[in-house]
Amino acid sequence: MTAASAATPEPEPVMLPEPQRLGVLSRLAPEPMKVVLNWGRRYSLWVFNFGLACCAIEFIAASMSRHDFMRLGVIPFAPGPRQADLMVVSGTVTDKMAPAVKRLYEQMPEPKYVISFGACSNCGGPYWDSYSVTKGVDQIVPVDVYVPGCPPRPEALLQGIIKLQEKIARESLGKRYGGSGTAPRPSTAALTSGLVRPPAAEGDR
Repeated sequence: MTAASAATPEPEPVMLPEPQRLGVLSRLAPEPMKVVLNWGRRYSLWVFNFGLACCAIEFIAASMSRHDFMRLGVIPFAPGPRQADLMVVSGTVTDKMAPAVKRLYEQMPEPKYVISFGACSNCGGPYWDSYSVTKGVDQIVPVDVYVPGCPPRPEALLQGIIKLQEKIARESLGKRYGGSGTAPRPSTAALTSGLVRPPAAEGDR
């Protein structure tokens, strides 16, 4: 037996998968940072409530002491869209109200989330055949969690919030915002297209 045949072959190196990182901060933030950021984001959701019909009463009940969704890290009634992380659309969205919902959603800072609460918000509900009802809020803004019911009970909203928190815990901001398939940010002209213009001054006429 020669020395070459007696030598044991060296094991092939094991290639570990590349860990998912934080998009543009991949050079600076390690992988555990994503866990910390998602943990803080899922338990500090400021809610911008869009109460449009009877489902808003169930939302209010979920925020009261009996159900108390603040124990889940959800802070109700944000001062405005610029301080909110989560929009809860509860009630019937009409075609007249749809531009306001879209405009306020676009004013919310990223990352932002939407819960569609109730059958009317999901698909128009019993008014889906009306000439003035939008057939679901997902036609104007992206929805993360749908809560069915007419009206849903407060426990259903709590379950929807837990499902959203589970989604946030698994989220990768690099995939959410760094991919080529992401939609472009709206321009200033698009954000102000539906606003009422002030009357022209005397010198401009």
